[in-house]
Amino acid sequence: MPGCTDCPSDASASASADPIFRRVLWIALLANLSMFFVEIVASQVGDSMSLQADALDFFSDSANYGISLFVVAMVLTARAKASLFKGATMALFGTWVIGSAVYRAMTGSAPDPSMMGAIAFMALVVNVAVAFLLYRYRDGDSNKQSIWLCSRNDAIGNVAVMLAAAGVFASASRWPDLLVAAIIAALNISAALHVIQLARAELRTADAQCEVDSPPAANFELR
Repeated sequence: MPGCTDCPSDASASASADPIFRRVLWIALLANLSMFFVEIVASQVGDSMSLQADALDFFSDSANYGISLFVVAMVLTARAKASLFKGATMALFGTWVIGSAVYRAMTGSAPDPSMMGAIAFMALVVNVAVAFLLYRYRDGDSNKQSIWLCSRNDAIGNVAVMLAAAGVFASASRWPDLLVAAIIAALNISAALHVIQLARAELRTADAQCEVDSPPAANFELR
């Protein structure tokens, strides 16, 4: 409804502006951006699709943390709209990775398993640390849940990349690498759908609250 973004009844906005939460977001942003550069280089050197998928995931998460920092103190409607955007980008990223994996299945070669394993372990340490910091916010609004889901999925993805490295080493085949890339993409698409569903529910709730809080139109009696 027009004007609903200005509804003052969102009590969670001040709670979301918690300086500790902001500090955690900055730490997560810098950690993810650093690992993006490390993994994107390693994915090219090691010729690994799963590392490339994880690198792009780090970049996507960095953008999500930046958006979250921008809207953290805004009303629920603004945060929900930001979550819709983040959910859409997560789904787009997942779809792109699946398409790239299909292409690499036809044209790619076996990646370097030692490079995959070492970088995936480094990424796992970073993601577990970030997930630990964000754990207390996992049951918040769609904005906070999107952040938590990104970190959780990243940690799961890193373990999967390490398993893929072992599979590539044992089989001398690119298929374990491509399979894990597809799994990482599927995790992101699943998380994206959850975030979008929650954000849409928050927008409906905010609109309903605006209807309740809006004063009735003044009636003027003609004399």
